[in-house]
Amino acid sequence: MIDCLLLGTGGMMPLPNRWLSSLLIRCQSEMTLFDCGEGTQVPMRHLGWGFKRLSSIVLSHLHADHVMGLTGVLFSVGNAGRTEPLTIYGPPGTMVVAQALTVVVPGLPFEVLVHEIEADERLRLPAEIDLSVGQADHRDHCFFYRVDRSREPRFDAERARAAGLPVQLWSRLQRGESVEWDGRRFDGTEFQGPERRGVSLGFVTDTRPVPEMPALLQRVDLLVCEGTYGDDADREKAIQKTHMTFREAATIARESDAGALWLTHFSPAMDDPDAFVDKARDVFPRTTIGYSGLQTTIAFEDERIHP
Repeated sequence: MIDCLLLGTGGMMPLPNRWLSSLLIRCQSEMTLFDCGEGTQVPMRHLGWGFKRLSSIVLSHLHADHVMGLTGVLFSVGNAGRTEPLTIYGPPGTMVVAQALTVVVPGLPFEVLVHEIEADERLRLPAEIDLSVGQADHRDHCFFYRVDRSREPRFDAERARAAGLPVQLWSRLQRGESVEWDGRRFDGTEFQGPERRGVSLGFVTDTRPVPEMPALLQRVDLLVCEGTYGDDADREKAIQKTHMTFREAATIARESDAGALWLTHFSPAMDDPDAFVDKARDVFPRTTIGYSGLQTTIAFEDERIHP
């Protein structure tokens, strides 16, 4: 499963009631932060997931409202007692930005690693999470992301029991390893059942819709997507500034066959995003207007509680 927590939903600048757009996810106690605008450490602290287990920061692009919080977050992680390395992933230029923003926090008790990435890459993050990178359409180099946590096939316990294999060996067989018992060798693949669907989410911000989005985001359980402008009348402005309207974000969710849509990255000029929610729900009914503290757990299908 993957736990998801929306920290902020603002674009351009933090407001008194709206922190900048960022998303925190947690899997097997390891945390990954998507984007890190000014003040991100404040909702992180307020919402209580802690800092010590933050092992990765993934940046969509290098504009100030998505990176200026790095200094504060890294300082908070250090104060929380982390000593393991932390990796920052982002587009070309991330190394220069990270070096500049860490000058004022010397002596961090952990190593900060930087991995500059390119579109179409697929990376493995901690806790066996796969990150797929798509090219967005913004004024500067910008990416959108898909996160996947795969699942091993179901273990055929009855077959293992019938073969006389002790329970102590089952975990190795479930991982696909070979074991020896009673003079015989058993291959883990012999005890694997059908494939099982994993869990996934998409993170899309600061971009116009691009044709490649629905394919990369196909059937994500949750799509966290920018909706800088709520009103359809602002579409021309969205085109000029390379952002999206609520309706355009909802169209991506529909074409991707997403499980749910969280809208985020609202323009400072939009006082009440809820006033425009029907613009999105007309296209994609499973739309939620994001807010700081919105959270969910994306569970494996057979672990979900159905009404």
